[in-house]
Amino acid sequence: MSGTRRGRVDPTDEWEQLALLCRWPEQLAYEEIRPMVLFRFPAAERAEETGSSERTLYRKAARFGKEGMESLFDAGSARRRQLPPVIRRMIVELKAEYPRFSLGEIATVCYVRTGRRPGKHTIERVLTEEPVPLRMLRRFDPYHEIPEARERRRAVVALHAEGWTVKAIAGYMKINRDTVYETLKRWVEQGEVGLADKKRGQKGGVRKAGLKEYAAVRRLQENPALGEFRVRAALARLGIHLGARTVGRILAVNRRLYGLEKPKGPVKEKREMPFRAERRHQYWSADVRYLDIVDEHLVGKRAYAVTILDNYSRAVLASSVSPTQDLSAFLSVLHRAVERHGSPEALVTDSGSIFRANRAKAVYEALGIRKERIERGRPWQNFIETAFNVQRRMADHHFARARSWPELVSAHSRWVEEYNAQYHSAHEKRPDGRRTPADVLGQLTLADVRYRPQDLDRAFFSEHFSRVLDALGYVVWRRWRVYGEEGLAGREATLWLRDRTLTIEHGGEPLSRYEVEFTAGTEKPRALTHPLLFESTAALAEQRLFGLETLGDGGWLKTLRLEDYAPRSLRPESLQQALFAYHEAWG
Repeated sequence: MSGTRRGRVDPTDEWEQLALLCRWPEQLAYEEIRPMVLFRFPAAERAEETGSSERTLYRKAARFGKEGMESLFDAGSARRRQLPPVIRRMIVELKAEYPRFSLGEIATVCYVRTGRRPGKHTIERVLTEEPVPLRMLRRFDPYHEIPEARERRRAVVALHAEGWTVKAIAGYMKINRDTVYETLKRWVEQGEVGLADKKRGQKGGVRKAGLKEYAAVRRLQENPALGEFRVRAALARLGIHLGARTVGRILAVNRRLYGLEKPKGPVKEKREMPFRAERRHQYWSADVRYLDIVDEHLVGKRAYAVTILDNYSRAVLASSVSPTQDLSAFLSVLHRAVERHGSPEALVTDSGSIFRANRAKAVYEALGIRKERIERGRPWQNFIETAFNVQRRMADHHFARARSWPELVSAHSRWVEEYNAQYHSAHEKRPDGRRTPADVLGQLTLADVRYRPQDLDRAFFSEHFSRVLDALGYVVWRRWRVYGEEGLAGREATLWLRDRTLTIEHGGEPLSRYEVEFTAGTEKPRALTHPLLFESTAALAEQRLFGLETLGDGGWLKTLRLEDYAPRSLRPESLQQALFAYHEAWG
């Protein structure tokens, strides 16, 4: 009730008079909706009387029915959401405990501890309204005044758990922020154990290199030529990630324990490489390595590794073990590399005759490959020499233990797979994190030059045929029965005719090769001579009673001339009798 007296006023329902008599906005708001609330007065008529919006009156009436008289107090000072007394007291105590707290930091602590984040203006108003404690005791002493190392680090973790920021913790505990970060990092990584002081000197307890790692390195040391880098790369494929220096120390320990010898390599000077590539498939390197460590009496023939390498990624694109080092062996490997990866801009080789042959030059020209040659007496200019050095360390140990041609082929295939999948020293400092040749080579892109199979075969071979090997391992080609491999009976083989050479292959593996003599002026083969049989990885279902080689060239026929097809017989010249007379058909 007002403190001042005023004259008596007659009751009225006219809105203009009521608006003049109301002194408070809340009283005026109630008079607007009173007929609607008490007497169900229509909102449209009341809106016409008061000049307010009909929707506004509906909203106010709905709020009044839900919240009562409190809905009329829309003023900021009256319509205020009060904080619980616990939070209000918490705000005052936080400010008293650490006066340098900002309003935002106090709001964060309140949110972490209660789940409710008050606004900055609310916190500021609470600090002005609530009484400040005369004396506030510290919950934790300064960091360096706590005697126990575990307790002072636990205090830092406790404050952080309450929502204190690193800046506030550092100021409250009187330490550097780096100390706070280090303490929290140790807590996250090690838990309660990380709160204690670390022991000085040699680390104890669990180490990164344990018995499992030492045993894995010992198994790899069966090949004495492997150094710390190659052992580290092999361990990474097994899921064991160690540094090169750690691997070197483990190798040294194993040498002392088991009396192993340390591998010695030649001292190399750093030289400028003229064919260093700046992108994929810019330069390919090709060469042939004689595997002199293979026992010829056990394997049966000499063995050569024909390999093609991408200079940029250092990945082996194609490689095979061949009993010969002729042009056919090289072109077969080149064909597989181009078929999988497209053609390079240039091919780098030495001055070997197979790389300078006319047929090889014709293939280079057909595929748009520029031929480059390293300088005489400088084999290090060929990037593939580095790969061959890696092959000596990784695979020569297994090559020497091969007792058959299939074992040698399997060891070589395993080397190609492991070499491409292991770390390479040339990629140690790449910023993209790719460390293996396979990762650097990546997938095929639209920029890679690819060929259709028929165009590729036309560039490499004169003709190409597909045949099925019979029960004895022979195929029939132009009325000649030619031996391929008995162990692949019933399988499909591919016949490649290159100039005057016929090669029978299965799955990219050569089975046999023959020289073809054609009848003058025709494409009919007159003779197949100089048979060359390659040892295959296919095994016979049943062992022979004796080796076919014991029959000699005269007893074991590798080629057999078949009879020509009989000429087709001519039909008799007599005409077939008519079924009825022609004049009857027109009748």
